Order: sequence, then structure tokens, then C-alpha cells
Amino acid sequence: MASGSNSLMWFRKGLRLHDNPSLEYAAKGSKFLYPFFVIDPHYMEPDPTAFSRGLDSLPEGVEHRKLCFEYDTEPYYQALDEKVKSYASVAGVEIFSPVSHTLYNPADIIQKFGCLSSRYFYQCIQEIQKSVKKHTSPPVSLLGQLLWREFFYTVAFGTPNFDQMKGNRICKQIPWKNDDELLAAWTDSRTGFPWIDAIMMQLRKWGWMHHLARHSVACFLTRWDLFVHWKKGRDVFDRLLIDSDWAINNGNWLWLSCSSFFYQYNRIYSSISFGKKYDPAGNYIRHFLPVLKHMPKEYIYEPWTAPVSVQRKARCTIGVDYPKPVVSHDSASKECRLRLGEAYALNKTLNGLQNRGTHLNMSAVYAAFRLTVYEDFSSLL
Repeated sequence: MASGSNSLMWFRKGLRLHDNPSLEYAAKGSKFLYPFFVIDPHYMEPDPTAFSRGLDSLPEGVEHRKLCFEYDTEPYYQALDEKVKSYASVAGVEIFSPVSHTLYNPADIIQKFGCLSSRYFYQCIQEIQKSVKKHTSPPVSLLGQLLWREFFYTVAFGTPNFDQMKGNRICKQIPWKNDDELLAAWTDSRTGFPWIDAIMMQLRKWGWMHHLARHSVACFLTRWDLFVHWKKGRDVFDRLLIDSDWAINNGNWLWLSCSSFFYQYNRIYSSISFGKKYDPAGNYIRHFLPVLKHMPKEYIYEPWTAPVSVQRKARCTIGVDYPKPVVSHDSASKECRLRLGEAYALNKTLNGLQNRGTHLNMSAVYAAFRLTVYEDFSSLL
């Protein structure tokens, strides 16, 4: 084959064949184009040699001159791409990696506008659009969702430790519980709250659920009822969601736990009435939790309140066939609001001290969070 006539197209997140600058560039001037997709060992069994083995497994004697792939802002891929570029440089292979997974280049937005709130981000986008070549406008609803996606990608790119609580400058430091039993009950649909359990059952069976359902289970795990660390839920979503995305997943958990972006932690949506509003008959629950399919609609969201005779008739005895609630929503949500209020107050105090240039012993700060000690701020100085 003629020198320079072959290209490699490395498909990753973006699998589209249309409107794909990487694919277009790979095909341009190439006699043969080799598309490939790597089952990434980072998400399977760790094997750092997998990518180079993938390149080595291509037909021997074929000389490749271009390697094209979509630019990715995720820290994992940023590090991986540096290694790939180094490998390609030694092999004399041209790299083409344009920004096309997002509407705008997050690096350009950060450089021009700096740290962004969601409201300010929208204003920045409007400013950027003035200088962008006009094109066919997408539906307003679609554009709105794309801008949220764009926002999380941009903030994630400009925030070190975006996927952590400690060391993340935009994340409030909150003394979340590290309760593996509560986490397992939530993950395995054993909380005793049918609305929550049905959603988590759908996640495990389908790998997907509606965004309002994601809101419900994320808030229930964190600031509504269980007060379990948002990172624990984030990891479950990352493992089970077929559409899991690093920036969006972390951004949503930061938002829904009131750790960042959204801070109205007193806005509590009941794990009972929230679902009942959209599905009063409980058909969603009956589908994903067939053990409750004969429970009358009056009790489908609170089966533990059903008289024993009703439970027996429905062939679902609470505590035997279906678990009792792991917490009392009313008291648990009250405790969650109290803990968040204390944590917010401490964060405000610490930020004030830091703004005045006061040196803080951060090890003591985090120890205080773990012990939920808020009274003696002097011990943190």
C-alpha cells in the first residue's frame, strides 16, 4: 500500500458517522481507513498495555500515517491521550484530535470567563454565540439540555478534583455518613420505600431511568433521608448506568446532594408524595416490584401502613416479603437538614477565615467534619 494512504479512526464516546470531524479528517486523502473501538481496560480489568496491543494487532506491513480521535476533557482520557500522542510521535503517526464532543471548547470558555455559575455560564454562551457562524438551530428543549451538558463539561474541566469532596474548591465539605448497610439497601432495592426501590430495580435491570427518578434516588441517598456520601451513589451510577458520563454524573451528584451549584437544602421532596404525584396508582412500582403488585393503591407508596389483613390479602407481609423502611422519612429528613445546616455554617466560617488569610490546619478540619464537631472553631486554627 502506498505510503500515507492509511488512517486509523479511534471511536470512543462519539460513535456517530455524520458530523464527525475526526472521521472526516481520517477519510480525507486516505485510501484505506481502519475504524476501531477499544474495550477500555480502565472500565474492565486493569491492563495498561491494552491500547498498544490493539495497535499492534492491526495488519502487519500496513503503514498508518494518521490517528484520529475525538478530544476528551475527562482526566482519565487526558492522561491516556498524552501517552497515545507520545507513542504516535515515536512511530511517526500524525494525530488529529478536535473538540467535537461538546458544542464549545471548555478550555476556551474557562480561559475567557474563568469560574462559572450555571446562570453566568448561560450569559457566557450567549456572548460566544455572537461570534460563531450561524447554523440550523436545534429545538429549544434540546438546546437547553445540551447547555446543561456543556456546563458540567466546562466546570469539570476547570475544577481540579471535581470528582472528589476533599480538595474540590467548589464542593462544600459535609460530614457524610459512611454506612455500607444503608448504601447496600439503597443499591439493592431494600430501603422499604417502594418508589425508591422500584427506581433502583429499573437501574439494575435496564441500566437507565428517567432524570426525575435519578433525582429522587440521589437525593434520598444523600440529603433527604440516608445522609450517605454522594461519592458512594456516584460510583453505583457509574457502574450501572449505560449512559454514564464522568462530568455529568459527578456534576449531578454534586448538585443533588447540595454540595455544589444548588444550595437550597431545605427543599425536601418526599420519597412518598413525589412519586405519587406522577403515578397515583403505583403502576411503575407494581412493574418493577411485583411483590407489591396486589397492594391497594392507597398503600402502594407506604405499604407498612397497611393493616395486617390488607397485607395478607395482597400476599405481601411487610418485614417478611418486603422490607420495613430503613428510616422514618420525617425524622430522617429533619436530621439531614440539621446536619447540612451545621455543615454550611462551618463552611461559611472557614471560608471567612481563609479569606482573611488565617492559616487553617486542614487535617484538623477534616477530622472535625468526620466527628461532626462544630462548636469549637478555635481548635481548627
